[in-house]
Amino acid sequence: MKTFRDKVAVITGGASGLGRQFANVAAREGMKLVLADVQGDALERAVDELRAQGASVIGRLCDVRKGEQVQALADAAVAEFGAVHLVFNNAGVGSGGLIWENTEADWEWVMGVNVWGVIHGVRIFTRLMLAAAEKDPAFEGHIVNTASMAGLLTAPAMGVYNVSKHAVVALTETLYQDLQLVGAPIGASVLCPYFVPTGISQSHRNRPDDVRMTDRPTASQLAAQAMTDKAVTSGKVSAEAVAETTFKAIADGQFYIYSHPDALAGVRERMEHIVAGINPADPYAAAPQLREGLRAKIKGAPR
Repeated sequence: MKTFRDKVAVITGGASGLGRQFANVAAREGMKLVLADVQGDALERAVDELRAQGASVIGRLCDVRKGEQVQALADAAVAEFGAVHLVFNNAGVGSGGLIWENTEADWEWVMGVNVWGVIHGVRIFTRLMLAAAEKDPAFEGHIVNTASMAGLLTAPAMGVYNVSKHAVVALTETLYQDLQLVGAPIGASVLCPYFVPTGISQSHRNRPDDVRMTDRPTASQLAAQAMTDKAVTSGKVSAEAVAETTFKAIADGQFYIYSHPDALAGVRERMEHIVAGINPADPYAAAPQLREGLRAKIKGAPR
C-alpha cells in the first residue's frame, strides 16, 4: 500500500497507546479514520482531538471479542466512508502470573481480545476489502495485526499473554500466505513491539464484568504485574516512534515490524534451540538478578 491520502483506516484500540498514535499518523497522512475502543470517555476525547486537527473521523464503541460488534464497526465504516483500505487489529490486553494460576476468566478475557479480536477483524475486513478490490482494479489495502515480542519468545509468568500473541503471529503469517496465494492487492504485517510505554500493563482497568477477576491476585500475578509495569513505563522507544515505523513498513510492504530489533537475539536463540532439539534457554541468563527477584517474590505462591 503506497498511498494513504483519502484512504480509510480502521483502528481497534484506537483511543490510547499505539492505536492513538496510529490515528495521529494516519490523520497527518490525510486518511479518514474509524476509531474503535471499549473505553468511551477516551474514545470521545480522541475523536474530538483529531477533529480539532482537521481529520475526518468517527468513533465506535466496540468489544472486539464479539463478532457482531466488529461487524457493526465494519458496517459503520462503509456507511460513513464507502470503503476500508487499512485495518489495524490493535486492541490488546495482558495478564501475567504462573500459568497454572490463571483462571478460566483470565484465559477467556485475554484470548477473547488478543486472539478472537484479530480473528474477527481478519475474517470480516479481509472479505470486505476483497469485495472492494473486485469492483475497483486500483484498490490497494493492508492489514496490520498487533502481536508482541511475546509472540516470538516465551518469558515465564506471562503464559496467557504469550499464548495469545504467538497465535496472532501464526494467524498473520497465514493471512499473508493466503493473500499471496490468491494474488490479492492486500498486504499484511505483524507488529511485534517489545516494552513500549502504553497503557497495556493497566489493561485490567477495562476488564468486562463477564470475565472479571473474582479472586485475590496470587503472589506470582502481583510480581508479574510489578515487573511489567516497570518494564513498560521505563521503555525508551515511544509509541509515536513505533507508529512512524509501522507506516513506513506498510508503504514498503514489510511483513515483520519490530520496535526493538536487538530483542531478536533472543528469538534467534530460541529458534536455534528448537531446530537442535535443545531444551528452552533461560531468558534471564544475561540478567540473573531479574530471575532471582521474580523467584523471590513468588516463592510463597501455591504450586
